[in-house]
Amino acid sequence: MPLVAENSPLLAVKGLEVAYGSRTVVHGVDLEIRRGEKVALVGQSGSGKSTLVAALLDLLPGAGRVTAGTVLLDDVLLLGEGADPAQVAAARGPRIGLVPQDPATNLSPTMRVGDQVADALRYGTKDRGGLRGGARRRRVVELFDEAGIPDPARRSRQYPHEFSGGMRQRVLIARALAREPELLVADEPTSALDVTVQRRILDHLQGLVDARGTALLLVTHDLGIAADRADRIVVMLDGRVVEDGDPDQVLRDPRHEYTRRLIDSAPSVTAAKAISARVEVTGMPGAPGDDAPRPDVVTVRDVVKEFAVRGSRTKVRAVDGVSFTVPRGTTTALVGESGSGKTTISRILLGLETATSGTALVNDTDLSTCTRRERRAVRRTVQPVFQDPYGSLDPTHTVHRLVDEPLRVLGVGDRLSRRRRVAELLDQVALPTDVLHRRPGELSGGQRQRVAIARALAPEPALLVCDEAVSALDVLVQDQVLALLADLQQQLGVSYLFITHDLAVVRQIADNVVVLRHGSVAESGSVDDVFLSPQSDYTRELLGAIPGAAFLR
Repeated sequence: MPLVAENSPLLAVKGLEVAYGSRTVVHGVDLEIRRGEKVALVGQSGSGKSTLVAALLDLLPGAGRVTAGTVLLDDVLLLGEGADPAQVAAARGPRIGLVPQDPATNLSPTMRVGDQVADALRYGTKDRGGLRGGARRRRVVELFDEAGIPDPARRSRQYPHEFSGGMRQRVLIARALAREPELLVADEPTSALDVTVQRRILDHLQGLVDARGTALLLVTHDLGIAADRADRIVVMLDGRVVEDGDPDQVLRDPRHEYTRRLIDSAPSVTAAKAISARVEVTGMPGAPGDDAPRPDVVTVRDVVKEFAVRGSRTKVRAVDGVSFTVPRGTTTALVGESGSGKTTISRILLGLETATSGTALVNDTDLSTCTRRERRAVRRTVQPVFQDPYGSLDPTHTVHRLVDEPLRVLGVGDRLSRRRRVAELLDQVALPTDVLHRRPGELSGGQRQRVAIARALAPEPALLVCDEAVSALDVLVQDQVLALLADLQQQLGVSYLFITHDLAVVRQIADNVVVLRHGSVAESGSVDDVFLSPQSDYTRELLGAIPGAAFLR
């Protein structure tokens, strides 16, 4: 084996090009990562981040292929002319670990989590984790303990559905580190987690890689995470590296216009609300200059929701005496950790759950006592916008059919009037008419979310329940969708119940905020009051966990 210079990079990518069919999507990328170095790879959707990582890991889909360039891992040629398949297989598996984005789809629901980590220990040399029998089981428990999973021996025998999102992510980290790789690739490892869980996961991941001297390639659309966690930031645009430097240089003195756009689009927790003034909406009480109080679209008063535990007489109280209102034409944000009750409250307002006690009113209609006819009217009044537009849009339907569907289901208008309404809705969400006959798979993530918003607006609701509606989007697309929601609120007077784990987004879009913890209200008030003068220790903890404070506030 040839000797490797002490200062040589662990990973050296030179002139890498990747194509799908005849279309080149990664153009001559050069990238180096040294031992123990933490590098963040950032850029908008379609910038080439995921394709670059897939090429490094030999995970390109069938149509994708590397057309030029080389990738060297230490002394082993992984990609390029002369690469030895046996050497590549022996190096890539044991020496590179992967923490994928979504633990819900990257853990088998039918296997115990310990068995899934044990699979990574079955093969390879002993020094790379190729353990057998009892030694493998003991190592799984050690890995769970190192990943911060409590009671690791017992939890290793459980299934993924018995874990929270944060704990499932820790399982993926344990699996990725099982064979003690020299390079760990983490692809959006915390994008679906709330800020406090996100911080704990990233703290733990950073502690593990630092203790082992493992190099880290962190793929993220969150500039705050890149600022806090990386030694270097590499910015990609259209399959090319456009900026490469330390966080202080890249974020404080960016050289490329695209990097400046990314920074300007990143939400700031100290910036004023994006909707700084309301334009007058016909028939909308509370327009500028009108001192009359706005009527409440939603009134939640002392709501309790309990769930029975299967096979037991005990009950779990998911919501415990929550009260708040949503005035017409305003945005109220619900924030809090996973399990705080946010989603349960939204399901009650959408008519998908019934409160155990208390009152939930939508336009003065009590959801727990309303008639079938009244409930049908409420369904027109309240519409959801979900986190994943691809998952919430039928992939076999055209955009026209998707947006038209709620009108057909609710019996609104005839075919001609519905066609005009669909065209009007697409115009409102700034989508061209040529998308009418496309399907979700032919659209970008931002376009799909605009379709989801158009569909939600179709029956002219008074309230949109936005459940993590921008959390899966990169900062540029997120900024565009937030601006769209602000414009629609000004034009239509629609109210938003905005459920999110991103407090910087709350600062940008919300008028009022309700902080939930363990099903109860920890704090509520105007966004300025809660962000600038938090009264609860828990709220201060949430605000303190926001990444990138030194660079992006």
